[in-house]
Amino acid sequence: MEHDIASAPDPVLTRRRALGTAAALLAGGAMWPAPARASVRRDHDCTDEYDAEFEDALAAADEEFGEEGIRRLAQGPPQKYAMPLRRSFRVSAAYGVRGDWLAGHHTGIDLAVPQGTPVYAVGAGVVLVAGWSGAYGNAVTVRMPDDHYSLVAHLSRVSVRVGAEVRAGTLLGKSGATGRATGPHLHLEIRARRGYGSDIDPVKYLAGRGVQLL
Repeated sequence: MEHDIASAPDPVLTRRRALGTAAALLAGGAMWPAPARASVRRDHDCTDEYDAEFEDALAAADEEFGEEGIRRLAQGPPQKYAMPLRRSFRVSAAYGVRGDWLAGHHTGIDLAVPQGTPVYAVGAGVVLVAGWSGAYGNAVTVRMPDDHYSLVAHLSRVSVRVGAEVRAGTLLGKSGATGRATGPHLHLEIRARRGYGSDIDPVKYLAGRGVQLL
């Protein structure tokens, strides 16, 4: 099942440029109804930065598991999409707000929930990273059949393994405050391509697939 979505601009950060910039700066359909939500606030929970080790691990796993797993999934039934949470939450940092992140803006959306809240896959795909991910803390990254990548970060617990095939609504782990985070929340990031800097708005991405995050 294909979806029309505006592609992200070409990444402006190669690994070399990203590290150089860091030095210069000193640093389908929805499966569940949307829960009630409070108003958006901008008390940033995330202090994520470009992490070369994480990006290298993601690239290596994609080479090993990504292509073959995605081909298998693409031959299956039409894909469904789901909410990452099944309880109410507060948006503590919206996507795209300007800040001191290396990308110049917040690369995901932060959903404030209590420690230990179950976190679910927003779409089917192959797990490429499942575990410690630098500034993201404990995180799970999934490559989806439309060649977008979903990343859930700062988890207190990871419930899947690298190479596993998941479906929309599969339990990925539980929320927490691991990595560079100032409090328990879920950081949800969607990338149009694998690399850092190719992020797109998670709210618009899910809305185009029938899931109203906000």
